[in-house]
Amino acid sequence: MNKLKVKKRVFLGLLIISLLLLTTLVAGIFYFYYNRTTQLFQTMMIITAALVIILVIISGLGLGAIVLTILGTKTNPIMNKIMTIALRILYPLAIKVGRMMKIPKNIIRSSFVEVNNNLVSSKKMGLSNSELLILAPHCLQKDDCPYKITNHVENCRGCGRCQIRDLIELSKKYNVNLAVVSGGTIARRHVKKFKPKGIIAIACERDLTSGIHDTNPIPVMGILNERPEGPCFNTRVDIKKTEKAIRFFLGEEEKP
Repeated sequence: MNKLKVKKRVFLGLLIISLLLLTTLVAGIFYFYYNRTTQLFQTMMIITAALVIILVIISGLGLGAIVLTILGTKTNPIMNKIMTIALRILYPLAIKVGRMMKIPKNIIRSSFVEVNNNLVSSKKMGLSNSELLILAPHCLQKDDCPYKITNHVENCRGCGRCQIRDLIELSKKYNVNLAVVSGGTIARRHVKKFKPKGIIAIACERDLTSGIHDTNPIPVMGILNERPEGPCFNTRVDIKKTEKAIRFFLGEEEKP
């Protein structure tokens, strides 16, 4: 079975369970409504039930659209918005359900990134070069390198010991923006500076997940870094995958 499909199914499964929990909450509210006679209590229960029903409907429509999109069906901007709202509603629940089921957080986050990438790749892109931003983590740089590049990536000497040189070459080849960041605060600063309409983010599961949420509604293609020496230390990235994502955002390739 394709590894990416397995990843997607983990998060989709948790989303479905979360939706069922919301539906169960609605049933519980109506049960209490019909077993209490106080007018104030019943009014409060009706209002609560109405709000939860709205959440269930939006979540159900969004989840259905997500599944159809992954299966290859094209969606319109309205459904894209509903999918985004559904993910915001169900994601916290999915994390809690996953914790109860003892599924490691990174597996859930990785699955979320794959689902997000699939949704982004279902859209037709054609950004100009200046509208695309590559955000890379500082841990791609060799730990013993004396040149600081988090504020000025051009400080890189291009020795080839790490892949920063490769990313710089890609950014020059396609004339797109590149920033090396040491955390979410600096990443947000660069997003504010460049005002991109598309982002290619290279990071670990945790940072990618939070970054995708933080930059919404800007489409983000997440690329998990490789950690042969452990987290946040001399990490690596798939350069071919990064270039494919660039070409997708620029409208030069159908799907990354």
